[in-house]
Amino acid sequence: MTWSTSILQFYKGLSFSGKVPKGVLVMNPYQEDHVFELCRKFYSKYYCDQNPRRLIVGINPGRLGGGITGIPFTDPIRLAAECGIENSLSKKAELSSEFVYRMIRAYGGPEKFYCHYFISAVCPLGFVKEGKNLNYYDIRELQDSAEPFIVRALQQQLDLGFLRDRCYCLGEGKNFDYLSKLNERYQFFSQVIPLSHPRFIMQYRRKSIDSHIQTYLDKLNP
Repeated sequence: MTWSTSILQFYKGLSFSGKVPKGVLVMNPYQEDHVFELCRKFYSKYYCDQNPRRLIVGINPGRLGGGITGIPFTDPIRLAAECGIENSLSKKAELSSEFVYRMIRAYGGPEKFYCHYFISAVCPLGFVKEGKNLNYYDIRELQDSAEPFIVRALQQQLDLGFLRDRCYCLGEGKNFDYLSKLNERYQFFSQVIPLSHPRFIMQYRRKSIDSHIQTYLDKLNP
C-alpha cells in the first residue's frame, strides 16, 4: 500500500467527537467531496510510493490553509502555483503557507521535500471562534477535550509507518511544550525537535526570513 492510499484513509476517517466550548466550531474539510478530491490529487502526486518519511507537525489547521484545502500549510494559492493543482477555492493567502513554500523551494522543491517529509499537526482538525482561527491550546477546556483525539490521531499516523527517531514540531512555545509532554507519556518519538512557527516568523521576524529558512534546512538535513 502506498503512502497516498494510507494517508487518504486516515483523513477520511477523522472525526472529532469531543465537547467544544460555546462558540467554537470544528473544521473538518475532509467531509467535503471537492476538498477530498484536491487531497487525492495532491497525495497521489507526491506520496504514491513507500519511501521512508518523517513527520513535521504544526498546531492545527487554519481557516485559510489546511482548514480549506485539507493539505497542511498549503493555501489555495500555493496549491495551484507551487503544486500545480488548480482549484476553485477562494484565493486568499495564508502567511504560514507562504513561508513553508519558500522553505520548500529552498529545500529543492515539492517533489524532493515531500519525498522525505509529511506535514501534519498535533491536532489534525482545526477550530474557529467568531470567524477567527483558534489553537487547540488557547482554551484549556478545548485542549482537555481534544486530547483523546490528538493521541489517537498521532498513533494512527505512526501506525502508517512514519520514522520515529525524530519528529519536528512547528512552534517552540506551547505547541512544543504540549507535544513534548505527550511524548514523554506515550513515547511516540525518540526526539522532538522544535522549529519556529511559520506564522510567528512571518509576523514578527520577517526581516530574518532567509535566516529562519536556513535554520529549517540545517535541522531537516542533519
